[in-house]
Amino acid sequence: MKIYYKATYTYKIFSIFIHACESILVAIGNFVSYGIELLSGLKDKPTTFKEFMYQCYRFGVTSLPITLSIVGMTSIIVAMQVAGEMVKQGGGNYVGMLIAILMVREEAAIMAGFAIISMIGSSMASEIATMKVTEQIDAIKVLKVNPVHYLFTPRVLAGTFMMPLVVIISSLVGILGGALASNIVSGLSYKAYFDSVWFGLHMHDLRVCIMKSFAFGFVISLISCSWGMEAKDGAKGVGFATTKAVVWAFVAIVIVDLIFAATCFY
Repeated sequence: MKIYYKATYTYKIFSIFIHACESILVAIGNFVSYGIELLSGLKDKPTTFKEFMYQCYRFGVTSLPITLSIVGMTSIIVAMQVAGEMVKQGGGNYVGMLIAILMVREEAAIMAGFAIISMIGSSMASEIATMKVTEQIDAIKVLKVNPVHYLFTPRVLAGTFMMPLVVIISSLVGILGGALASNIVSGLSYKAYFDSVWFGLHMHDLRVCIMKSFAFGFVISLISCSWGMEAKDGAKGVGFATTKAVVWAFVAIVIVDLIFAATCFY
């Protein structure tokens, strides 16, 4: 009877669901344990300033072209869709406010996060995954060096401290792109646009944007490194770990964004 029961589709679907839940809980447990181990080792200065600066350059500078392109084009598209109609309805004085709030509160951080995950997060995951499957991590352990402290620390710190800078620059580019598109599409003057930005944007929005950026940078880099450390089974495992890192980082920053929206603007 047990054999027939296990052959049913109901049992198979239930087993898949249970396995998925177990995998999610195990992954979250790994993130938490790696994060705690990382933070506990900061007092021992496990990395060099040179390595930290290299990771900062990699995270903050090399990602800027694609990030600014995505955020800038997004703001232009939104302004093209909104500015003309708002000016027709007599709401031209609110266009700059709308674009600025959209960029600072949501769009710049989310789009920058997606761009950095795709470019830098995947690179971090594949790099550490390759080290894991080629037994370089084991060699580091033989030298009595903690691989989490040695590999995670410069990447996670660089991601945490560089993400706000990337988001601030992206927000500025988004606001400027909105001004250009609004002027071209609806003839809205730059003075009216930036006056609206000035009166509509508040320090609370900027503070939340910066705090959210710190959280995004920490989450992206920690998840990417964690999945890289869990890689196995050769080249196939490297690809699997990289894919998992990208997917989990996407989902994680959306959840973090929801938490910030619910606690800071609701």
